[in-house]
Amino acid sequence: MRAFWGRLGLPGIVDVHTHFMPERVLAKVWEYFDSAGELVGGVEWPITYREEEAERLRLLREEFGVRAFTSMLYPHKAGMAQWLNGWAAGFATRTPDCLHTATLYPEPGVDDYVREAVGAGARVFKSHVQVGGYDPCDPLLDPVWGLLAEAGVPVVMHCGSGPAPGKYTGPGPVGRMLARHPRLRLIVAHMGMPEYADFLDLAETYGSVMFDTTMAFTDFSERSAPFPAVERGRLLDLGERILLGTDFPNIPYPYVHQLDALERLGLGDDWLRAVCHDNAARLFALDR
Repeated sequence: MRAFWGRLGLPGIVDVHTHFMPERVLAKVWEYFDSAGELVGGVEWPITYREEEAERLRLLREEFGVRAFTSMLYPHKAGMAQWLNGWAAGFATRTPDCLHTATLYPEPGVDDYVREAVGAGARVFKSHVQVGGYDPCDPLLDPVWGLLAEAGVPVVMHCGSGPAPGKYTGPGPVGRMLARHPRLRLIVAHMGMPEYADFLDLAETYGSVMFDTTMAFTDFSERSAPFPAVERGRLLDLGERILLGTDFPNIPYPYVHQLDALERLGLGDDWLRAVCHDNAARLFALDR
């Protein structure tokens, strides 16, 4: 890891898609991965970094050189999001290198607790359309997207149909949402896997759309959802809007493999520097 970012002349890397949650919630998530359930495509998915929270933090900081990361968390039903946001605010307070993360769900009062989280300093939100089973165009979310667009707070959204499709996954619902809120800073998780080209089309239409690399291009994902070689040129064209994400700790391979997968795309050191550090540092003003 240090050889990777050191060769690029970086002070470390920034990972915009890492998971920290209340321990009992994370345990339930791990149980689901262990069951190879429908939402993970029914595939075997061993958790490589099944460690206590302190050890996971040490790995990010000391072993991987991650200088900023997130606590991506998400509700699967109503009544969870506000409680999760309270936990995430406390985690951010005691973990200064974690970007204060919040989440949401289409339910009465969502605009109130999203506004409260933004006021408390939330710097990024997570929306999980697949797990939550909701339409990003739900009328309850309409004022929320407007609020976040106005505040300039990015939203990392799992909206692609991988590893398994949901009722509202895919570019269609997201495209309709963006038509109403074109200034929303949307970070499409997993590069929009497997509808890569369609989400790249949305990014060419809406200048506020970004991507995170989470699990994309890795051997694990290439087996079931290969990134089209014909689209690599667009990765270079949109290089200032692609951010490193990994899904740590919930990955079935070593952390460094995500970086190796990016390097073997052959898009050059300038692209790697931007994706692995500079784009996120600029987005979240990390050097100020």
